[in-house]
Amino acid sequence: MARAAWQGAAIVIACLMIPAAALADPDNYIAITRGKALATVGDCVACHTAPGGTPFAGGLALQTPFGPIMTPNITPDNTSGIGSWSADDFARAMHEGRRPGGTYLYPAFPYPYFTRVSRADTDAIYAYLRSLAPVVNRVNRNTLPFPFNIRSSMLGWNALFFKPAGFVPETGRSEEFNRGAYLVEGLGHCGACHTPLNALGANKADQNLQGSQIDHWTAPNITNDRQVGLGKWSVDETVQYLKTGQARGSIAGGPMKDVIENSTSKMPEADLKAIAVYLKERGAEGPPPMAALLSSDARMKLGEAIFVDTCAACHKRSGEGVAHMFPRLAGNVIATQDDPASLMRIILTGGRAAATDATPTAPAMPSLGYRLGDDQVAAVVTYVRNSWGNAASPVSAAMVKALRERVSAARE
Repeated sequence: MARAAWQGAAIVIACLMIPAAALADPDNYIAITRGKALATVGDCVACHTAPGGTPFAGGLALQTPFGPIMTPNITPDNTSGIGSWSADDFARAMHEGRRPGGTYLYPAFPYPYFTRVSRADTDAIYAYLRSLAPVVNRVNRNTLPFPFNIRSSMLGWNALFFKPAGFVPETGRSEEFNRGAYLVEGLGHCGACHTPLNALGANKADQNLQGSQIDHWTAPNITNDRQVGLGKWSVDETVQYLKTGQARGSIAGGPMKDVIENSTSKMPEADLKAIAVYLKERGAEGPPPMAALLSSDARMKLGEAIFVDTCAACHKRSGEGVAHMFPRLAGNVIATQDDPASLMRIILTGGRAAATDATPTAPAMPSLGYRLGDDQVAAVVTYVRNSWGNAASPVSAAMVKALRERVSAARE
């Protein structure tokens, strides 16, 4: 599909909720509507909105290995937002990670991805943000402990891990593939969650999109790996998941719930297909699958008893789940990821699935951490990871205890 068709579809969708005064200005109309669509791709509202706060007014505490970082106000308020910023200032922040005056931004703002966004697109996003109502919300931007609060240290970090560079299409690939690459590796910044980090908080480039952990949830492998990635998913199934939050018996929860509700469910289907086409070309086959634990293993026996008593009513004894309500556990790649954090966390704390126009019912999982001990959670997670054709490493009570403590500390 031609780029004009993608942009046209995005503009139609983005016309919703554009301020009336902005739409009355014919000179800004196209830029603002395009900017709305692009801000949706970037899911800007998710990070720049505090719980219960005004959208885009900032104040959300992003948890990093180095301490919390408060997201800034990006409404056009002159004193606490970006009202005094020019389009050049905004582009420099996106492309170089620098504020007006040259102050360094932390890569919690994913400028290593946004550097690939075209200047035309950053200008459109800027036009959209300028069309919003200004909100006065002064955010404390200095929350990191010493020595991480020294922003000039980012000069060294950038020298090691960042090089400003625009998007370069891959030769010999289709326009659709390169559109997907632009969205995934640029504005969509998928790798910011789905790529593991090194000790200094930079992406491990040799493990791009191979899974990581965010906010004590598993951000799964989204390469074409057949064992733990999207290798068994079709392009259409991947599109369906991004559009509705459900596919192949999987139901989006955790941080991905917000991505789908705020971003991908509102994107044109052509862009979602481009993303799926690109992801299906990423990554190679992983190592051969390990053998499942034997049913006679003591951990499996305990896990099975807990599953039958606590989980089977919803997920079925066969692990098949209930379509559109309770996730399928049999053959679910989330269950067999190397990192079992999501399975452990959903049992400990519960959660709610994504609600979209296509699937407005958001089924919930109750918290079971109050009545299941660490050894019991470990056993039932181990059972799920090694039943119905699944095969993955067992989980220990120490792993559950550590996650329980981290989640509890994050909530305090």
